[in-house]
Amino acid sequence: MSNKVAVFRKEHFNAAHRLHNPGWTDEVNNNVFGKCNNPNYHGHNYELIVKVTGEPDVRTGFVMDMKLLSDIIKDYVLDKFDHKNLNLDTEEFRQLNPTAENIAVVIYRILRAHIDTRLDLQVRLYETERNFVEYPA
Repeated sequence: MSNKVAVFRKEHFNAAHRLHNPGWTDEVNNNVFGKCNNPNYHGHNYELIVKVTGEPDVRTGFVMDMKLLSDIIKDYVLDKFDHKNLNLDTEEFRQLNPTAENIAVVIYRILRAHIDTRLDLQVRLYETERNFVEYPA
């Protein structure tokens, strides 16, 4: 029997974005993305939940040191995206439409590079109280 345990860290950040496909006409963008295609952008108070799963270390009892997880999220995600216009201020979304789905995948890839690969990782991102995505699904 496995002794896998999941630990979670919840953070938040605020960011603006515009959902837009430059290969489409304004009419098609408006039909597909509606208000989210506002040329002056719009913002969200994102809630981010990072789940790390693994067997607790026999020496510490930790799956992962939560302070270390918090620091990784702050240094590599929050400092990069908080209070930014994702389309204009970040390299990650200059060519990638910053949908909640794409933001979650980008955050996962950033974090995956800094978290032991023996641990499973999942990102849940709330764009609103009722709309959220998970990656990997």
